[in-house]
Amino acid sequence: MTISLAIKVNDGIVLASDSASTIFTNNPASGEEQVFNVYDNANKIFNLVKGEPIAAITWGAGSIGSASIETLAKDFRDTLDTIGGGTSLTYTVQEIAGRFKRFIYDEHYVPEFESWPQQPPLGFLIAGYSVEKGICTPGAEVWRISIEQKGSPEPRMIRDQDSVGIDWYGEIEPIGRLVKGFSMFLPGVLERAGFDEDTRQRIIDACNAELEVPFVIPPMPIQDAIDLATFLVEMTEQYAKFRPGPNTVGGPIEIATITKHERFRWIKRKHYYPQELNR
Repeated sequence: MTISLAIKVNDGIVLASDSASTIFTNNPASGEEQVFNVYDNANKIFNLVKGEPIAAITWGAGSIGSASIETLAKDFRDTLDTIGGGTSLTYTVQEIAGRFKRFIYDEHYVPEFESWPQQPPLGFLIAGYSVEKGICTPGAEVWRISIEQKGSPEPRMIRDQDSVGIDWYGEIEPIGRLVKGFSMFLPGVLERAGFDEDTRQRIIDACNAELEVPFVIPPMPIQDAIDLATFLVEMTEQYAKFRPGPNTVGGPIEIATITKHERFRWIKRKHYYPQELNR
């Protein structure tokens, strides 16, 4: 499990994640997937065009075959040699999301996992600004790529240039309780309690309307969005630590921002090498 989130405000996007990475293997006896190990130093945020305002964040499986998701994301970055540079730089977030989905899913995921009866879930957000001849669009966008047992549909926009809010994936329960005001398990609880479908939906709609806390508004400064992202990841790590079951959220927190004028910037990042030796 993991926690990966994006907070979008008018001034840009904050991406934040923990560093836990789950590695799956195929059980030779049953043919089903099983967790091989959970590592605490994975990288889940990737600048897809070096220095430019577009990035990806991932959750789910930490590798495809022997290659980590980090290595594959950087391999993809090396393929983006047709979008120009400087004042000729031109791309759309939708275009990059589509190319990324084909690279990860069609070229790597399918060949590696097509023989597995149960295929590991994997997801990405592609977030940032479209660029036309070096000029960013007025607002940022967020697109989601979902890879599940049933396949992978085309990337879907979940935040257009005008919308703001928080999107989170992986260990969704603690942030869901805080933001939404109720457990993500509530619909199942209501069903088991005997409420019919229409009544269940009315209750959920009422909870969404009356309990949700508006943590994010359009003019929220980027620094406050960074502080909120840090709090949400830290809270999720502590929740996973103390709830029953294995601790699958943890490790150092990484944070990056994407803004129209500063482009992509690391705010908090771990390094496996001492910075004083690698200036």
